[in-house]
Amino acid sequence: MAENVGKFFESVGNFFSGGDQIPWCDRDVIAGCEREVSDAQKGSSDEFFKECIMRLSWALVHSRQPEDVQRGIAMLEASVADANANANASPQQLREKLYLLAVGYHRSGDHSRSRELVEQCLMIAPDWRQALTLKKMNEDKIKRDGAIGIGIAATAVGLIAGGIAAAVARKK
Repeated sequence: MAENVGKFFESVGNFFSGGDQIPWCDRDVIAGCEREVSDAQKGSSDEFFKECIMRLSWALVHSRQPEDVQRGIAMLEASVADANANANASPQQLREKLYLLAVGYHRSGDHSRSRELVEQCLMIAPDWRQALTLKKMNEDKIKRDGAIGIGIAATAVGLIAGGIAAAVARKK
């Protein structure tokens, strides 16, 4: 019995929290990546600098701090625009950038935009498990938000109807 009650409360908690399976990144990792980018700007190859930027972008979109996530999104948006303008960009690099951008939007709560970006990833690599998992997480969150919205609306309608019924009963 106690086990069933525990499972019930766990499922209710997961319903409201979303049960995010994407890893988080700490501030010290972000600081290390920022130092790496700064060092790479001082005479490293362009390829190494781009790798450092990707690591920093990864760390930022996996941060618990909303301002870090937004910074990562901005960096990745610019990087995706460059990749789309550059005919030499590999599809795998574009896929990685789109996925990280989708993670950023997922973390910031824009699940519709995240789902669109994941769809673009899946056009490049249809069987990519990380993207499929993120797609399902986005769809589940969109459904959950819709169910909560319907519940709130139904409660409001019930309260209004109850208020009208009480007012009519008082007048009689």
